[in-house]
Amino acid sequence: MLRRLRPNSKIAGRYIVSSNSPIHPGKVAWTGENPGIYLKETQDGAWTGLMCFFRVLYSDHGMGTGIVVLDQPGVAQGYPAVLNFCISDNERLARYLIDEFFSKFASFRVSPGIQAVTHLSMVESRREGSTSSTYSEIVCSTDIEVVATWKKLGPAYAVDMPAENGPTKLHQMYSLFLDAGEGLITINGRPLAGKVVQRDFAGTRKSTAFLAFSESWMRV
Repeated sequence: MLRRLRPNSKIAGRYIVSSNSPIHPGKVAWTGENPGIYLKETQDGAWTGLMCFFRVLYSDHGMGTGIVVLDQPGVAQGYPAVLNFCISDNERLARYLIDEFFSKFASFRVSPGIQAVTHLSMVESRREGSTSSTYSEIVCSTDIEVVATWKKLGPAYAVDMPAENGPTKLHQMYSLFLDAGEGLITINGRPLAGKVVQRDFAGTRKSTAFLAFSESWMRV
């Protein structure tokens, strides 16, 4: 059933599906998986290591898998000068996600390293473990192996984040989250500095190590 919007509507004059419809009217930007691990030495200190994994199943830039790692978040340099890089199998998608989404996330927004990441081609990606206890994502380029591991996983919870409260201010985000009590990132076996702390999220305090599945971003 179609209805005419009231004149004071933000999009007055357009026809949309009835308010009873479960279909979101906005364009889907992308959907997939987007776990992260953000590390600090102390709760109030600077970020010492950042990692954002993605496995995208749909976007205008196609499908793709990759991982963004900032070994020195405060340094605006890329690999090999410092280990700030992105490994992916779809560089066009990776650049879009970094430019339009990841660089706007609170931890990355204050980290100059996100603007200088070097893009590397992925040769392997696999997952290990279980979402009931310990889970890992392994991503490799020719010379680099990154292992991201989430331990002490908590119960799943769902999030419906309105655009005005989200990082881009342009997209509504739906996702399923599992917080981790511990998180570890290694590059060729060497762990990134820091530990998991707490972050402000949706009016609550949550772990900076988390799994995010079934994540969808819709333009509003």
